Amino acid sequence: MMGAGKTTIGRLLAQHLSYRFFDTDAVIEQAATQTITQIFAESGEAAFRQLETQVLAQLSPYTQLVIATGGGIVLKRENWSYLRHGVVVWLDVPIEQLHQRLQQDTSRPILQDQKANLKEKLQALSDQRQSLYAQADLRITVMPDESATQVAARVMDAIAQKCQEKSQINERLRLMNQETPYQIEP
Repeated sequence: MMGAGKTTIGRLLAQHLSYRFFDTDAVIEQAATQTITQIFAESGEAAFRQLETQVLAQLSPYTQLVIATGGGIVLKRENWSYLRHGVVVWLDVPIEQLHQRLQQDTSRPILQDQKANLKEKLQALSDQRQSLYAQADLRITVMPDESATQVAARVMDAIAQKCQEKSQINERLRLMNQETPYQIEP
């Protein structure tokens, strides 16, 4: 979700891993020579989502990158094929916390509906995206008083654990295949 800290945490992870960092929103703004707000106002959300997909498609084949995406990138099924090129991390931040972080933020066009209550809008977006976010490889629940550095450390630990689990599974499969190789019946 917006306001979860994807850019801040992403930068910390990239620094820790000695990887390059990209924020899809920043890349879109640079390529379009417009702000996200301008793109939404002049071309609409659908045009923005298409640019988002194009940027993700261009970044996903590269290795040793940390990519912070917009919270709505999960809405297009096509994007999941690009996201799966790496480890997908869901920074799950409670709505109350997001509300506190975004109260004064006027830069996010999807929240600019003056008629809607911010907390209600965030809840509606969360409800719409929850099942999509749940498809991430890792879910990191962010605690209210947790610093970005602490969250980044937990993400690193979770990635290491996931890699270790995958390695163990691969090793078990390798051993099983040695013991009982798959045979095709004539």
